Amino acid sequence: MEMADKQDAPTAVAVVDPDGMVSGWSEGCQLLLGWTAEDTVGRPVTDLLVDPPPPGFPEGYDAGPDPTGFIPLRHRDGSTVDAVVAAHPLFGPDRRALGHVVTIQRWGRRPVIADRAFEQCPFALGVYDPELRFLWINASSGRVIAHSEEQVLGKKYRELFPEFDRELFPERDDKPYTDALAEVARTGEPTRLITVFRPLGSNYANAWATSIWPVRDAEGRVLAVANWGFDMSAEYWARQRLLILNKASGGIGRTLDVIGTAQELARTPVPGFADLVTVDLLDEVLRGEEPPSVSAFTPGETIVLSRAAQHSAREDTDRAPGPTTPVSHAPGSVAARCMATGRSTVELAAEPGQGGEWAFGPGLAADPAHWPPGNPLIDESLATEGLTGRITVPLRARGALLGVVAFSRLDRPEAFTADDLILAEELTAKAVVAIDNARRYSRERTTALTLQRSLLPQGLPNQEAVEVASRYLPGGTGVEVGGDWFDVIPLSGARVALVVGDVVGHGLHASASMGRLRTAVRTLADVDLPPDELLTHLDDLVLHLASDLQPTGHFQQTGESGATCLYTVYDPVSRHLTLASAGHPLPLIISPDGTRTPVPALPGPPLGIGGLPFESAELELPEGSLLALYTDGLVESRERDVDQRIAELQRALNHSATSVEALCDTVMDAMLPDRRTDDAALLLARTHALARRHVADWAVEPDHAQVPRARKFAVDQVDAWGLEEAAFVTELVVSELVTNAIRYGEPPIRLRLIRDTSLICEVSDASNTAPHLRRARAFDEGGRGLLLVAQLTQGWGTRHTTNGKTIWCAQTLPQPDPH
Repeated sequence: MEMADKQDAPTAVAVVDPDGMVSGWSEGCQLLLGWTAEDTVGRPVTDLLVDPPPPGFPEGYDAGPDPTGFIPLRHRDGSTVDAVVAAHPLFGPDRRALGHVVTIQRWGRRPVIADRAFEQCPFALGVYDPELRFLWINASSGRVIAHSEEQVLGKKYRELFPEFDRELFPERDDKPYTDALAEVARTGEPTRLITVFRPLGSNYANAWATSIWPVRDAEGRVLAVANWGFDMSAEYWARQRLLILNKASGGIGRTLDVIGTAQELARTPVPGFADLVTVDLLDEVLRGEEPPSVSAFTPGETIVLSRAAQHSAREDTDRAPGPTTPVSHAPGSVAARCMATGRSTVELAAEPGQGGEWAFGPGLAADPAHWPPGNPLIDESLATEGLTGRITVPLRARGALLGVVAFSRLDRPEAFTADDLILAEELTAKAVVAIDNARRYSRERTTALTLQRSLLPQGLPNQEAVEVASRYLPGGTGVEVGGDWFDVIPLSGARVALVVGDVVGHGLHASASMGRLRTAVRTLADVDLPPDELLTHLDDLVLHLASDLQPTGHFQQTGESGATCLYTVYDPVSRHLTLASAGHPLPLIISPDGTRTPVPALPGPPLGIGGLPFESAELELPEGSLLALYTDGLVESRERDVDQRIAELQRALNHSATSVEALCDTVMDAMLPDRRTDDAALLLARTHALARRHVADWAVEPDHAQVPRARKFAVDQVDAWGLEEAAFVTELVVSELVTNAIRYGEPPIRLRLIRDTSLICEVSDASNTAPHLRRARAFDEGGRGLLLVAQLTQGWGTRHTTNGKTIWCAQTLPQPDPH
């Protein structure tokens, strides 16, 4: 048992004072030699030797890294212990010699190999006392801290390495490491950490994985703190590149906006990868047009781009110019060559390292053998621009050139590596697809907007029934154009139709469908169909449009189809509003006193379902009532339900405004946020009532003898209105229309004259048979009356009612002289 103890005894440590007397004796010495501290402390250290002491022992004795001999020592039991002895000088705070620390190891292969293994270990190894004074470091640790073992032994860490100002030297912050050492010394709990800092004398920030653990005695007391660490820079920076790419995947291309995507590309790599990023795009890309192909550029021409984005790690220079700021790239410049050749270029500042060769970054990734041909370029002019390196990458997508992006480093001394070039090209590849998609979307959206605006009313028609104003706003950037529309259609009898609708879906298809429906509504309105019948015909049209969109063949796909529509007709003579809805929100009606007028109707099914009826509702409005027709984009919100939004719309409509035009602006500002997710249309109308003095009505008996009386009634009324110049034509058309009603119609027959923006003549009877305009032959006795009416007036037509029909015609009245 005793031999086993001696064989397995650890390294022994003794302290010898300047007089050669033993002043300290460790437990390891007792295990190795059997002597206790009481036996040895105060005795000459030479008493432990079997032979006379070697010359200079212990002051000048050092076993060295490769000892060739040994010193035999006395064991307490009288045996001899062959040992390797090394003496290390011990100094006090004032550099006064306190003696020597003598380490003793049993002679054999295991201790020597262990010493060599720890000393030659590529990991940085070190041991500190609880006060963080150096007890031992190996050669690798000495290289990391740029100090030898003799320079650090017995000194505190902060005596050798004062704490850096973390604001001035963030790359040299070693506080996490020293905090971890102190924590292990205090708690006795091991820990691990990764620190990134720039070692003294290095131009590169290294990442170190470090383990720190306590060294305890037999009673568990912490005698020292040990640590090991290794340089994991290659793995760390590879992970950082992956993190930047992951950030780019989620941060680039979030919007279908060219400028926004360029700004995302400029922001993402700063400051983790570069200090300054600029993105220059061709004007065609900013306008959504087709960019030129790569073959259209040559290195010998000046290329003018627009600075779409710029982002800098320096706050005082982080001011990106506007997207219209031109940027010229001279012939032969790196950017011009990159755009012409389609290849990236890395430029490094002319700052050679040891031996006159460039000091590339750590790891195989910086090996020049891994660079693609032509890279890197050593450019002395970079230093004059305040740069240490720059990577220029052309923006190419689908065979076309969109622009160029430059990643620059300003203050950091690390040179770009070949892996950095790969990262820059990966970032650019992710961004260029998003930029091109945004450009294509911008082109399609512009086309859809142009189509939609061309199909919407360019100006509201002149009529006296209502005062109208309208607004249409497409969805925000990144949202496709929808199919919202509105219209104001003058009808016979001084009436007016107010229409608003919304096609399902977005994009060009929705805009084209909207144009078809608006044209259909105008055509059906010209026939003077009641609102419910008009929506029924419109429903059939939507069903036909949906069937036309179905592809032929076995593989049929059902795309989005359908629409909603609200059709209203206002009569200023009776002040009646008739309306019907196909799945569209009912109008808001605000009476002149500011109260909301309920609408006695429910929305019917949307257009495109088919087979379901639509119902009309009619109500009488006070003069000066306000009608608000709108699409759902005006009241939809993620934060509040529709009822709350309609209440907000009603409050906005009660705003005191001098005109409906001003009220339109007030409502749009109050209801629409900056970020809109759908189109919004608003049509406001303030109702007028036609004065009774502008309407003349007379019952006609079904007798041809009444025709002269009808002519006289009409001429007298026209003269009373001061329209003598219209008396002749009025007399003729009244004679023809009343004659036809008596001959072909059924009683009761009525004649009505309306003075509005035009002079309207209406003859109503109870028959549903409508007259037709035809060409009379030479010997025909009839058939010329309607032709005469059509030639003498500016418009005529038939309006069917529940009690028969009305034949009407209108004469344009001379406008009053503004002077």
